[in-house]
Amino acid sequence: MAKVAVIGATGNVGTRIVAELVQRGHRVTAISRHPAAHASPQVEPAAGDVRDPAGLSRLLAGHDAVVSAVHFVDTDPAALIGAVRESGVTRYVVVGGAGSLEVAPGQRLVDQPDFPAVYKDEALKGAAFLDVLRGVADLDWSFLSPSALIEPGERTGRFRLGRDSLLVGETGSRISYEDYAVALVDEIERPAHLRQRFTVGY
Repeated sequence: MAKVAVIGATGNVGTRIVAELVQRGHRVTAISRHPAAHASPQVEPAAGDVRDPAGLSRLLAGHDAVVSAVHFVDTDPAALIGAVRESGVTRYVVVGGAGSLEVAPGQRLVDQPDFPAVYKDEALKGAAFLDVLRGVADLDWSFLSPSALIEPGERTGRFRLGRDSLLVGETGSRISYEDYAVALVDEIERPAHLRQRFTVGY
């Protein structure tokens, strides 16, 4: 059993990650600006903000792993990574975006002409966050990119993993929030992508 801090615990992905961690018997500190009550005694809600790195660092201290599931447009990479570093926690798993995945060698999804404009700023900030992470040598980080479409669905536990290329299956490039959470918690329990980006899809 691990003690895991989840930053952004009340978002679409964050809530599924918390639920998956609880299902597997881990203890969770669910951090968000507006903490929600949790029915499980394994979950401790906590108020924290990525714009307050010193306060966030204090909340993270003493955990076995940190997960950040926050919007990149609201995040300063140096401040958030610095908060994790200052906390003394070395295992850091980031909920990434799909935009930086390659659709062909050297061609990112975010740079394609049909990439939705509404998601472009977030995707570019996510790619920039990954670039910063790739220069971090003192944390055991992993960055998990979803497929192009991530949405509510079933927890099947059946999916594929990849590295830097967009995964496309029979129904397109997609993954449910629930199965994304399974892949992320798998990585916490059995690290296989230390200081790497990887991706999950059907």
